[in-house]
Amino acid sequence: MDVPCRSAAGQQAAATLAAGGRIVVVTAGGENPNILVNALASRFEEVVVLQEQPESKAHFVRRRARNLGWATALGQFATMIASRLGKRFTQRRAGEILRLYGVSSAANPSVPVHHIASINDAAGRARLTVLQPAVVFLVSCRMLKPETLAAIPCPVLNFHAGINPQYRGLMGGYWALVNGDPENFGATVHLVDEGVDTGGILYQSRQTPTSADTMHTYPLLQTAASTAIAIRAVEDALAGNLRPVAASQPSRQWYHPPVWTWLWNGMRRGIW
Repeated sequence: MDVPCRSAAGQQAAATLAAGGRIVVVTAGGENPNILVNALASRFEEVVVLQEQPESKAHFVRRRARNLGWATALGQFATMIASRLGKRFTQRRAGEILRLYGVSSAANPSVPVHHIASINDAAGRARLTVLQPAVVFLVSCRMLKPETLAAIPCPVLNFHAGINPQYRGLMGGYWALVNGDPENFGATVHLVDEGVDTGGILYQSRQTPTSADTMHTYPLLQTAASTAIAIRAVEDALAGNLRPVAASQPSRQWYHPPVWTWLWNGMRRGIW
């Protein structure tokens, strides 16, 4: 499922598809989603962003606590804070990744951005309907509620920084390394259904992180190295040529590691 180099004929066919319809990217924003927005905008003529308001941290912790308990939820939140504080120490490596893959994480001023509270509320769904997308592409946004998904008449794709179905959910690259499964450090573009990263797999890419990579740069590496599979999946959707691949591997959903797990793996195994 890794994307091979495209021939000149393939490049010409892709250019023909560029005028095939509007691609609407739904995201909460950020540097990693910007990479994919920029990649799609460089290939397709009409890309529009629906940018959600980020979920509040209080709501995040309460939701996790309902599912996993307060101790785990607070431990995961502590990891998120620690990782964000550590961002300043990974700037050099982040720059290397961007240069290596020739991508930009800056907002693209040529791409229209419509701000919404949530894709799942009435206003968000109405805005999406007005845009009449040919393809909806999700990256770092809320899960679509069943009624939202049912109201979208075109293909809905999702970029996931992890290899499905083994590493659904969050921090797929990190958990692949922790589990001694580095060959499954990578990313997936898949169809969206009502589950968490359970839709049909379209394409996957795999990377090899360096010792300089951490929880902050893993998703950046996975995203920067995966623009080709995002473009290929959208091309397939516009051409009516989506062919999901059945997966036989065990399926599991993952979350942020609690801070004590993160520290243990970092200090004992060098996996930060």
